[in-house]
Amino acid sequence: MDLEPGFHQIHPKKQSWATVLTLAYQSLGVVYGDLSTSPLYVFKSTFAEDIVHSETNEEIFGALSFIFWTLTLVPLLKYVFIVLKADDNGEGGTFALYSLLCRHARVGSLPNCQLADEELSSYKNETPNLALTSFGSRLKSTLEKYRVLQRFLLVLALVGACMVIGDGVLTPALSVFSAVSGVELAMAKEHHKYVEVPVACVILIALFALQHYGTHRVGHLFAPVIIIWLFSISSIGLYNIVHWNPHIYKALSPVHMYKFLKKTQSGGWKSLGGILLCITGSEAMFADLGHFSQLSIQIAFTSFVYPSLILAYMGQAAYLSQHHVIENDYQIGFYISVPKSLRVPVLLIAILAAVVGSQAIITGTFSIIKQCSSLGCFPRVKIVHTNSKFHGQIYIPEINWILMTLCLAVTIGFRDTKRMGNASGLAVITVMLVTTCLMSLIIVLCWHQSVFLAIGFVVFFGMIEALYFSASLIKFLEGAWVPIALSLIFMLVMYVWHYGTLKKYDFDVQNKVSVDWLLSLGPTLGIVRVRGIGLVHTELVSGIPAIFSHFVTNLPAFHQVLIFLCVKSVPVPHVSHEERFLVGRIGPREYRVYRCIVRYGYRDVHKDDVEFEKDLVCSIAEFIKKEKDGIPDGDGKTGNDEEVMRVVGTHVEIRTECEDGPEVEEIKPVRKRVRFVVPESPEMDNDSRGELRDLMEAREAGVAYILGHSYVKAKQGSSFVKKIVINLGYEFLRRNSRPSTDALTVPHASTLEVGMVYHV
Repeated sequence: MDLEPGFHQIHPKKQSWATVLTLAYQSLGVVYGDLSTSPLYVFKSTFAEDIVHSETNEEIFGALSFIFWTLTLVPLLKYVFIVLKADDNGEGGTFALYSLLCRHARVGSLPNCQLADEELSSYKNETPNLALTSFGSRLKSTLEKYRVLQRFLLVLALVGACMVIGDGVLTPALSVFSAVSGVELAMAKEHHKYVEVPVACVILIALFALQHYGTHRVGHLFAPVIIIWLFSISSIGLYNIVHWNPHIYKALSPVHMYKFLKKTQSGGWKSLGGILLCITGSEAMFADLGHFSQLSIQIAFTSFVYPSLILAYMGQAAYLSQHHVIENDYQIGFYISVPKSLRVPVLLIAILAAVVGSQAIITGTFSIIKQCSSLGCFPRVKIVHTNSKFHGQIYIPEINWILMTLCLAVTIGFRDTKRMGNASGLAVITVMLVTTCLMSLIIVLCWHQSVFLAIGFVVFFGMIEALYFSASLIKFLEGAWVPIALSLIFMLVMYVWHYGTLKKYDFDVQNKVSVDWLLSLGPTLGIVRVRGIGLVHTELVSGIPAIFSHFVTNLPAFHQVLIFLCVKSVPVPHVSHEERFLVGRIGPREYRVYRCIVRYGYRDVHKDDVEFEKDLVCSIAEFIKKEKDGIPDGDGKTGNDEEVMRVVGTHVEIRTECEDGPEVEEIKPVRKRVRFVVPESPEMDNDSRGELRDLMEAREAGVAYILGHSYVKAKQGSSFVKKIVINLGYEFLRRNSRPSTDALTVPHASTLEVGMVYHV
């Protein structure tokens, strides 16, 4: 649900009303596409087979009462007024909650975390000036002490992520198929089944095939489509209320829920799986928070979306309460309550609204996979940014075609909304249960509130969601097995990749070369130093990677400037440009050896090679300029026992000499062919000036990337399961995933790979 129309930055707390209303308008096309199309299939799924529409109207009144209170308690009360406040520096979603817990209780799974990461301005979210309660302190220490609890939290977050991916398969199929199903009222029963599936498949293929173009060209049309759709269904609903049953409002009483369950009993309980679909898409309000603001989403839902949906459902119930004799097999569907003269235009609007809702969940699936990959829980995939202005608009080719294949398989295999609804309902309610569990920890650990408040939250909303979860799970053989199967597959992939990544990092740590060994080689490092900059890519934040010693042992020559580069993710959504580079020196100044740690948030965009090289050189130049007598001034951060790391910016003023002549400019707009001239600053000593000169000369000579090409094998004596996981599972995923530097678009002409076998 990570679409766009345009705002990915953290919004200021005080916004003008014009800005808030603009965001509220834009959110209608991004956040509420899925939720607003639910009237297409809710009543049809509810009355599919478990209960029947009788003359007493108790079933239809009970269903309406359940829909009203479910919409009121879950999307309105839980998400709009409570969960939206648990943002991670403006970002929302399952991983936002998990990253908050990682920072407040140190339960993260990233292996190369540092204390310096906690100094990031976005690391600590604003919390009330309240100390942790005694229970909160005990809970925090318990989570930090027991590794099994940390793994459980990670698995819980991954279950939510996998169900979102499953929803990315099921929602497009359900929404588009339900919208297209309106054609069955315009043709004979024996013909419409030959039209619904092909038309739905054509729309889905077109939807996925156009993903690589991005949505920025048509994104401005999303909000008007949803506005027209909501206005249409609410107007039709109001007409049906006035024309057929003005007293339908009495059915909103909770008493009708009791009568409904008393009369239908187990059939009514099973039918809750259909009623559950009225809140599908509610999680998008939280997941898309990063593009909007709390107030804008609250205004859009409470003032327009919520009233429109209530009127639409009341209108359907009012019509059905006066129509008990069904003349065709369409029965309790949405289109039967639409006046005949309006069915064709409503059908067209419904298809457009279904496409918009599907687009939002597809892009959200791309986003959640990117987050999983950033946190080391999913194989590296190609991420294409379809819009240079708005970083939320991404496209992942491999995932796109997998989703399309699975979506078509579901559409062709099921061919009815009943089983699609059962499958989608289970995925939706599982994500909500995960959010409820994580929110209970957020209330205690991050908001520093009483444990009784957290228990009350879990009990109240957990009981509601558990009721719907049980009703969905009972439909396991009738479609609900699909999200479970998809989640198990994706969970297996995530676990194998995460396990293999941790084992590979542990091998790197255990086999790293000490800095003393490097220093014992002398200023020349015991090898020939050639012109240029050598970037040794490593996952380590301290020590010398084994690939370096492996390389110089076989080829005793290296570059005059040596940089050990670590590009890593931190558990925050965004890292500001000024805090991205953490730079330190390895050994004395004359060695010209540096360590640079580049930190990205799980929603950040990695730069291209030219921009990245420029920023890297600038950060080291800034480090050299601000260093005095070999010790950084200011607030240096100790990254390990050997080096002192310093956060530096990249805005260094350096005299540059271009082909047109010398001029003074900021280094920001550096082109590929630029000659640097060290400024004659009286504040800079000769050693620093000479070091800067060496750095600039090396930059002009070129940059070479030295990458490790690892082959991971289970060591001798490992169990059979570990050999299967590492030798087959992880190795298969590694061979078919992108290299770790793919996001940096490292130029192939400047790349040197060092092969090495990891026995883990």
